[in-house]
Amino acid sequence: MKKRVVSLLLAGLMLVGAVGCGNSGGNGSSAASSGAASSSAAKDKYVIATDTAFAPFEYEDKDGKRVGIDMDLLEAIAKDQGFKYEIKALGFDASLQAVEAGQADGMIAGMSITEDRKKKFDFSESYYNVPVTIAVKADSDIKSIEDIKGKQVAVKKGTTGATYAESIKDQYSLKITVYDDSPTMYQAIVTGNEVACFEDYPVMAYAIKTNSNLKLKVVESVKAMETPYGFAVKKGQNAELIEKFNAGLANIKKNGVFDEIINRYTK
Repeated sequence: MKKRVVSLLLAGLMLVGAVGCGNSGGNGSSAASSGAASSSAAKDKYVIATDTAFAPFEYEDKDGKRVGIDMDLLEAIAKDQGFKYEIKALGFDASLQAVEAGQADGMIAGMSITEDRKKKFDFSESYYNVPVTIAVKADSDIKSIEDIKGKQVAVKKGTTGATYAESIKDQYSLKITVYDDSPTMYQAIVTGNEVACFEDYPVMAYAIKTNSNLKLKVVESVKAMETPYGFAVKKGQNAELIEKFNAGLANIKKNGVFDEIINRYTK
């Protein structure tokens, strides 16, 4: 009888142990609940890093809600694909580091897809191709790039606009002033210190749309200098998240949601 009782007890213990092992990953990995990125397995909720302020792609509205093209696209894609996410507004450089360190699953922050970045990140399909635009004072007679030959122009440090201006500097005999931020650059045009500035189109269009005191106008967009923006994950990680993003992006382009979001901030 003792042997039978002992056998039954051992069998029960083995069953409990088996059930415990089976439940260890039932609610997603511990990394998911702590906010860290998973290596490859799909999960129910992702941590997505973003910039703190890069209107109109991500910024806080008057109620403190994080909005913008990137935020609205991510929300629409997540709804289409049925996944949840948590936004971490860390700033651009900190977001790059968080994804590289596995502290975030992905990043969306007006991030240009470049060959150098492809060495560290896997990108989605481009969700927006951003042309460089030329803006001038609202009452300026300048109508195209031909009219700024030999003139003083403004660019923002580290941007595609700055790269483009440098590339045509000799051709158009441009005198270039480099600014650290967009508002200071815009003000230089308004006050007449510079005759034109080079800026990413949606950033420029949104600034003009939302600031009635910003007396600027766009005179030309340079499609030859379009920069593709993409959603990024750490290279070799979270492949399923890229697949979901691409599938959702394709769907919202088909059903018109994509155009609604873009027009909301640029028209």
